[in-house]
Amino acid sequence: MELTQLRCFITVADELHFGHASQKLEMHPSALGRYIKLLEASLGTRLLSRSTRNVALTAHGALFLEEAREIVSRADQLQLRFQKLARQNSGRLRIGAIDSAAISLIPLLLHIFREKWPDVEVQIMEDKTSKLLPKLKSGRLDLIFIRPPEKMDSELENKFLFYEDVVLAIYEQHPLAQKNEIHADDLINIPMIVPERKIRPHSYDLTMDLFNDVDFKPQLIKISDEKQTIINMVAAELGAAIMPRWVSRMSVPSVKFIPLAKEYVSIRKKLPISAVWVKDSRDETRDNMMVIVMQELERISRQY
Repeated sequence: MELTQLRCFITVADELHFGHASQKLEMHPSALGRYIKLLEASLGTRLLSRSTRNVALTAHGALFLEEAREIVSRADQLQLRFQKLARQNSGRLRIGAIDSAAISLIPLLLHIFREKWPDVEVQIMEDKTSKLLPKLKSGRLDLIFIRPPEKMDSELENKFLFYEDVVLAIYEQHPLAQKNEIHADDLINIPMIVPERKIRPHSYDLTMDLFNDVDFKPQLIKISDEKQTIINMVAAELGAAIMPRWVSRMSVPSVKFIPLAKEYVSIRKKLPISAVWVKDSRDETRDNMMVIVMQELERISRQY
């Protein structure tokens, strides 16, 4: 019986779906199935009842689940405790950031931080919120800058920083490109390129909220979850997209960025950025970085 097997079992038990569990674990379904079979073989009993459509816990599986959770939780706590002890003497800060934070926020913070603590090794990881949160909880990151999920884990501290402003990205030869600001009514019959909601919920909801008070439904095109790809699709005249304002600093030929009308001020506050770390954890290096964040917050927020 291995920790990996226990983590796989717990995730399948939570999802009751091998496909969803494999996505959450970033693992091929066949590999996930092998781990479950190995675990069941080592215990000498079936933990899951499987059919072509359903997955359910057996009686032994339900009993084993709570024990498995305790074992994994204890192992994670032990790992985190010793990682913290090692980090106290390492002079290292590991930061995770979504693309919006990585492009402007992190460089500014690092410039100030290095002036004060030049000997601290700073490591940066850029990824999506859904990928950064488990890395923070497992102790592989010390501090992350993300879009906070709808329900924040109770073990994490969440400090809201600011909202990003947004703009419409549209092909520069389109008639709308001549406007100084955009209203929802302007976008009738224009395909809107959006990410999958489960990957980028804030960005998806932002676009949908724009059309709450109009009498037509937007035409949606789900092409990609990556901003660079979405912008390239706009340049290829496949549609328009609501994007964070910082994207307008990218050098993208044939794309015009236009602000939303002032009446959409509530919609323009739909892309939050938060700093998140493990609650009740002591880390002087991380705390020094957060002091800089709060000191520079007003200047930082103006850039977004």
